[in-house]
Amino acid sequence: MENKLTIYNTLDRKKELFEPLNPPFVGLYVCGPTVYGDAHLGHARPAITFDLLFRYLKYLGYKVRYIRNITDVGHLVNDADEGEDKIGKKAKLEQLEPMEIVQLYTNRYHKNMEDLNTLPPSIEPHASGHIIEQQELIKKIIDNGFAYESNGNIYFDVEHYNRKFHYGKLSGRKIEELFSNTRQLDGQGEKRNPLDFALWKKASPEHIMRWPSPWGTGFPGWHLECSCMSQKYLGETFDIHGGGLDLQFPHHECEIAQSAAAYGHDAVRYWMHNNMVTINGQKMGKSLGNFITLDQLFSGENDVLEQAYSPMTVRFFILQAHYRSPLDFSNEALKAAQKGYERLMSAVNQLNKLKPSIENTVDVDSLINECFEALNDDLNTPILISHLFDGVRIINSISAGHEKINTENLDKLKKLYQDIVFDILGLKSEEDSGASNQALDKVIEAMMNVRKVARQNKDWATSDQIRDELKNAGILIKDTKDGYEWSLE
Repeated sequence: MENKLTIYNTLDRKKELFEPLNPPFVGLYVCGPTVYGDAHLGHARPAITFDLLFRYLKYLGYKVRYIRNITDVGHLVNDADEGEDKIGKKAKLEQLEPMEIVQLYTNRYHKNMEDLNTLPPSIEPHASGHIIEQQELIKKIIDNGFAYESNGNIYFDVEHYNRKFHYGKLSGRKIEELFSNTRQLDGQGEKRNPLDFALWKKASPEHIMRWPSPWGTGFPGWHLECSCMSQKYLGETFDIHGGGLDLQFPHHECEIAQSAAAYGHDAVRYWMHNNMVTINGQKMGKSLGNFITLDQLFSGENDVLEQAYSPMTVRFFILQAHYRSPLDFSNEALKAAQKGYERLMSAVNQLNKLKPSIENTVDVDSLINECFEALNDDLNTPILISHLFDGVRIINSISAGHEKINTENLDKLKKLYQDIVFDILGLKSEEDSGASNQALDKVIEAMMNVRKVARQNKDWATSDQIRDELKNAGILIKDTKDGYEWSLE
C-alpha cells in the first residue's frame, strides 16, 4: 500500500507527509513511565496512542524499532534539579530496595499494558542500565563547551547553547521571557543561570541511588536519559519521538539541546505529542493526587467510579478522541464508550455470519478509502470510528435483507474490519464478554423456546410480551426462516 501517512510534527507546528530516514526501517522512541506507583488513565493514553502508530506503521510494511524506556533513576520530585528521587523516596517509605520498587511497578505496568492489548516495544531500556553511556554523552557535551562543573554537579549551559542553537524551538518559548520569568531558587546558586539544567548530580549522603563518575559519586539528570537511550538504539538521527504534551517543556526541549550540543544537529525528525487526560478539567497525575489507576478502572474500586470498565472499553474511550485533543474523564463518557465498543463487536460478529448474494448494492470501496484517509490524516481515530459505524449500518442492513453484498465485496468488508478493528486499532473480544454472551445465548434460547410454543398455540400476547421484554432489556430479536437471530441494541 502506498504510504500517504501525514503526522503533525510539533517541531514545525504542521502536518507533514511521513518519510522515514532509511525506508523500510523506522525508528520510534517514546518516553515511558517513571515506575514508582501504579499506572493510571493518564499513562494509558501515550501507551495506546503510540501503540496505534506502531501497529499502523507495521501494517504499512515498515520494519519498526520501537523503543519505550523505563525511568528508574534521576527523576526527582516536582521534576526539578533538587530534592529526592521519586523512586528513592518511595523505597524509603516502603522500606524496600529502590530496585524492588522498580521491579514491582514495572511488572504491574506490563500487566496493565497487556490488559489494554498494547504490543510490547522492540526494546525497553532502563535508565539505570545505561549509566556509562550517559557519562560518555556528558563528556561530549562538556568537550563541546556546552556544560560546566559546579560542586560535583554538571549543568547544561543554556545561555551559551542558545548563541549557536535555539533553545525553546519545540515549545515555542522565547528564551528572553524564560530568563526574566525564572527566579533564582534556594539551592540553585551553583548554576550560572536558573534555566541551566542538571546532566549529573552529586549525591548527598542520604541519596540511595548513586554511581561513581569522573565528577564524583552521583546520578544522571532526568532529561539526559532519554537522549542517551534513544540515540544508542536508533542512531544520532532517527524518525519519531513521542510522548505526552506535559513532557514538551522542559523534558523534550532539553533533549533537543543535549543532542545538538553533543552531535551538532537535532536527533529527531518528527516530534509527536498526545494531549492530556483531564478530570474536571485538571490534568490527571500522581503529583496532583487526582488520578484513577488502571486497576481501579478495571475493578470499579474508586469513589469517583460508578462501575467497573473493561480494558477494551478504556482503549475504545481513548481512541474515540483524537490523540492531540484533551480527553476529559467522566463516567458518562466511559459508559458511552462501552456501548460503542459492544455495538462495534456485535457488528463484527454479525459480519462473520453474513451470506453473500449474487447481486451487490453496497459501495465497500468508498468505505475502505474513507477509513484509510482518516488514518492517514494524523491518525484521526474519531473520524475513522465514525466511518466504521457507517459500515455497521451497512452490515445491519445486509443482515436485515435491505441490502445485498456479493462474495468479492463481503470478503473486502471482512478484511477491512479485521485489519482496522483488530490489527490497527488493537481492539479485541474480551474473554469475559465471550463467557457472558454464551450465558446470554442460553437465557435467550430458553425464552425463545417458550415463545415458540406460544406461537404454535397462537398465544400472540405471550409471544409479543417475550419479544418486548427482551427489547426493553436491549436485546433485539429478528425472526428468520431458520428460526431467529438476536443482537444487542
